[in-house]
Formats: sequence, structure tokens, C-alpha cells
Amino acid sequence: MKLKLDLHDIYNKGGDIDRALRAIIDEAVEKKVKLVEIIPGKGSGQLKKRVLRFLEQKDVKALYDRVEKDSKNFGRIFVHFRPK
Repeated sequence: MKLKLDLHDIYNKGGDIDRALRAIIDEAVEKKVKLVEIIPGKGSGQLKKRVLRFLEQKDVKALYDRVEKDSKNFGRIFVHFRPK
């Protein structure tokens, strides 16, 4: 099972971005999902940097296994989870 979060609609709403990211990570942990696809879009790259900074937070980083930047699509990030 995979979850997907598209940030196009809330790209300029800082608080909404953080809440959406937290919600998708929490849902993945709760449902024991192996993969979350986050789509910040291509744009200037600022939203992607924000997502990566969020994922690097110590409490968030403890919840997932690894992050993969899609080499074929700059506007997509995969977060891999290992079942606990």
C-alpha cells in the first residue's frame, strides 16, 4: 500500500503544509504503509526544500526508514517505511 500527498493546492500556506505532512506521516505509521509519495511540484524548488527540512526533524526522522528523491521527476519525493 502507498499513500500520496500532493502539495500543489497548499504550496503557499506554511501551516497547512506542515499539518498535511505530519498527517500523512502519522497515517503511514498507523496503517503500516511502506511508501509515501509526496509531490511538492517542480517550481523554484523552495517547497521541495521545505518538505525535506520537515522530514529531517529528529522526531519525524525516527518514524521512517529513508527518503528518496525521484531521479526521473524532480517534483516528487518518496518516503520509505520499514514495518516495526
